[in-house]
Amino acid sequence: MPYDDLSGLRITVDNGVATVTLDHPPLNLMDGVLLPSLRGFVNRVRHDTDVRVVVFDSADPEFFSAHGDMAYLTDPEALPAATAAAVAAAPDVPVPDGMNILEAVSDEVRSLPQVTIGKIAGYARGAGNEFLMYLDMRFAAIGRSGQAQPEAVMDILPGGGGTVNMTRLLGRGRALELLLGSELVDAELAERYGLVNRAVPANEIDAFVDRLARRIARLRPEVVAAIKATVETITPKIPHQAYAVENAALFSLFTDDMVASAHKQLAAGVQTREGERDLERILDSL
Repeated sequence: MPYDDLSGLRITVDNGVATVTLDHPPLNLMDGVLLPSLRGFVNRVRHDTDVRVVVFDSADPEFFSAHGDMAYLTDPEALPAATAAAVAAAPDVPVPDGMNILEAVSDEVRSLPQVTIGKIAGYARGAGNEFLMYLDMRFAAIGRSGQAQPEAVMDILPGGGGTVNMTRLLGRGRALELLLGSELVDAELAERYGLVNRAVPANEIDAFVDRLARRIARLRPEVVAAIKATVETITPKIPHQAYAVENAALFSLFTDDMVASAHKQLAAGVQTREGERDLERILDSL
């Protein structure tokens, strides 16, 4: 199945493993380019019987995905435009009532029949980290990865499923700590909290993920399907009304004060490579 028409993604398929590399400079923003491409890929690959495992990584050694586009906060046309493009990328798949497009894409990833793996060797914040949390497995490079939900100090909340999914993965207390504290979490703490499966030495993560993906891809598809279906029955599910609550809460925070705050953040260097390397300090200084 062809995937070479998806902007911002480089996709290769080898021995049952699809490697999806985010390649959307300068920061792999979850914007009006990357969101439609990811949604198009997800709803195409679910029907591709040649793919049994999907590995998501980044072409950028510093950033998996910085976060969602700040234009969603400053330009009232940006999010509707990104939504329309993402809907058009999979027109036969309706976005459920009460969900925004960021939530819908993440929920569609979670429902893939293939096993999905995230390889984190750079910063993944905001919508980038929200996307990762919906994958079946995540592995973080020691000394190189950093994950965070900085939205609270940006005067909004994680509106791509972050509040509901972090709670499912980490539990109430740890979710509140990271959602309200907006801490940048390194690989070791991410492993301890359950945000990732395992922290792996940076010089070993490529080989580790490759071995695991290929081993799973060699399994009979029926075995993988049976195990995923069984695990799903005992995994806490996110009711769709939780997305509706998150979505309504997100848009209730889209006030004039929030827009002014977003412009101030941009002026301070947010959404530039230099600023994103030190995002937490910049936000704390405002």
